[in-house]
Amino acid sequence: MTAIPTRQIRALHTAETITVYQAYPPAIGLPAARDGRFPDVWKRDRMTWIKPSFLWMMYRCGWGLKEGQETVLAVEISRDGFDWALRHACLSHYTRGVHADQASWKRELKRAPARVQWDPERDLRLSALPYRSLQLGLSGDAARKYADEWTVAVTDVTPLAHRVHEHVRAGELDAAASLLPAETPYPYERSVAAELLLS
Repeated sequence: MTAIPTRQIRALHTAETITVYQAYPPAIGLPAARDGRFPDVWKRDRMTWIKPSFLWMMYRCGWGLKEGQETVLAVEISRDGFDWALRHACLSHYTRGVHADQASWKRELKRAPARVQWDPERDLRLSALPYRSLQLGLSGDAARKYADEWTVAVTDVTPLAHRVHEHVRAGELDAAASLLPAETPYPYERSVAAELLLS
């Protein structure tokens, strides 16, 4: 079995789209799923974080049970948009060898409309795994493009989150795993690999 690289983008994707996950209160999540787009109350001037890993989203939102994160959304966006965000992203932390110095990293971070953070991937029990999962923060132009240009479809996957959680609680890990989205390595542009610490 091939070892999973320390940092790798894994996602449910097609030739044209990639699926990312977010969780919201019902006042935002339900209209977004109903209309296939984010409602006007969704703040386009704030940073929003998207996650290609379903299980990392489950860790973050507690299977859709945390207050303010009761509606879990699968947001299908264009790969062109996602790739644009990666090309215009900056690491969320200073890394020697990638950035000339702390000052230049801070300038880049302030300018960049997207930022990349690598967090430990999670298993079905939401325990940390020895490899990392991408979180992509979008602000400014990136957040507006995400909401109004890149979004292809929005699906409420809260029932799926609850079903998987029920199987996990019952110790039925094979049944839980069979319901997970098929996340495979995403073919990112090689030009972004070193800058974003992709393995």
